[in-house]
Amino acid sequence: MELGASSRVLSCSEVNLFSPVSTTRRRNYHNPINAASFNIHLFHQQQFSNASIILSKSFLRREYTQKRVMKMSRDDSHQFELSSLTALSPLDGRYWGKVKDLAPYMSEYGLIFFRVLVETKWLLKLSQIPEVTEVPSFSEEAQSYLQGVIDGFSMDDALEVKNIEKVTNHDVKAVEYFLKQKCQSHPEIAKVLEFFHFACTSEDINNLAHALMLKESINQVMFPVMDQLIKALCNIAKDNAHVPMLSRTHGQTASPTTLGKEMSVFAVRLSRERKEISQVEIMGKFAGAVGNYNAHLSAYPDVNWPQIAEEFVNSLGLTFNPYVTQIETHDYMAKLFFAFIRFNNILIDFDRDMWGYISLAYFKQITKAGEIGSSTMPHKVNPIDFENSEGNLGKANEDLSFLSMKLPISRWQRDLTDSTALRNMGGGLGHSLLAYKSALQGIGKLQVNEACLSEDLNQAWEVLAEPIQTVMRRYGVPEPYEKLKELTRGKAVTRERIREFILGLELPEEAKASLLNLTPHTYVGAAVDLARNVDATVNLVNGTKVLEPCS
Repeated sequence: MELGASSRVLSCSEVNLFSPVSTTRRRNYHNPINAASFNIHLFHQQQFSNASIILSKSFLRREYTQKRVMKMSRDDSHQFELSSLTALSPLDGRYWGKVKDLAPYMSEYGLIFFRVLVETKWLLKLSQIPEVTEVPSFSEEAQSYLQGVIDGFSMDDALEVKNIEKVTNHDVKAVEYFLKQKCQSHPEIAKVLEFFHFACTSEDINNLAHALMLKESINQVMFPVMDQLIKALCNIAKDNAHVPMLSRTHGQTASPTTLGKEMSVFAVRLSRERKEISQVEIMGKFAGAVGNYNAHLSAYPDVNWPQIAEEFVNSLGLTFNPYVTQIETHDYMAKLFFAFIRFNNILIDFDRDMWGYISLAYFKQITKAGEIGSSTMPHKVNPIDFENSEGNLGKANEDLSFLSMKLPISRWQRDLTDSTALRNMGGGLGHSLLAYKSALQGIGKLQVNEACLSEDLNQAWEVLAEPIQTVMRRYGVPEPYEKLKELTRGKAVTRERIREFILGLELPEEAKASLLNLTPHTYVGAAVDLARNVDATVNLVNGTKVLEPCS
């Protein structure tokens, strides 16, 4: 039986069959007792009948809904072609405008484009190997033509590759056939069409394409936004270097800091992880079916194929991996994605802190005309950008963690589990990019509420217990910690009580005067200088400039 469906629904006529009233007994209902019994029977009959009608209507509604859903999936499917309203992933739907910069690199189009690039560059490389006499050096015009195939690659070209794939049922072979079609009209290149994909396994092409997809998307899209984020935090740090703020360790009142210094901590932490990402070597292999150059050497045994492969991989801006099976081992991908996870975790920490500071009213949020915070509470201005960022960072880390754990594992010389998994790289990067932009948007709405910060400090004179007992230790006053604990713990501490305590201490007058000048607003240590120097520290972490391209 289907969920939500009844095995049998009684109609009104069927209900009457169960009526306790019999025509042969109706003559007895002039008796008061029998009449009362008759009325009770009539009442139950009516109630049962009404309930059955309701059940019947409910079933009809469910049946109609089920038929409508089936009709939508069968007859109206043309209305559900991919669009922002029908995309299964919110990255391709609701959030497309914020992540579309990744599409030229991380999409199916991007994968096809980089396959075309690798296949074409390999043919050009073969023409430069003296021993491969069958592929003579190309004229400048032929070289320009091949480069034009890459530079002029269009969406129509990608669609043509997909049409070929419908026949071949093999995506990389479809690229090879596409290139042969594209170049058969050129007399010089037409003579060497069979050297497209020469001695290659599909993974030779794919691993380099995936590496280039990552390299370009990180350098062209991810790094610029990450750097905007780091710079935005540096700016908040410098602008608020002098603004004192009550710290909260374990959620409790703690020694004061400055707002700027706390922001500088996140800027430096993110900068450090961003540098780690830039230093990951993006690797590639080009060693044939099982990594031994078997086919290469069978055709041209006198060519130093490992050297040729290294030169070719390096020419693409990638690092050569000489020890491989059929696949590049993907260890660098695990390292790269884990580096992104660390960056994202730091940003989650920032998002949650900002959420808390907004809750404490340390920050106000700039409102925008027409925006609504709550559907029922008109006064609310929710920290939605930091919440959105946090949620997407969690989703990104889930995707990136899966890839990091799965990709380095492949049965024997290879299996295809990595192939389908690699198609999800865009998801991890896409949710990361969305989160970075959401955090930036949230930062752009912030206004520091110095009055609230100051009021919190005015109510926290107990934080001066730390410097007082520390100075007492210096000058040998016995049991300083215990005396301050007795003065402050669990008690309301005012400026007057602190002053009275200090005046009663046996300390040098200079030390006593210094303590008397302290307030929760001024007891911030080196926080101001730390915040003001954040740019130099970030640049020291990342080198001479913030932006360093991915290796």
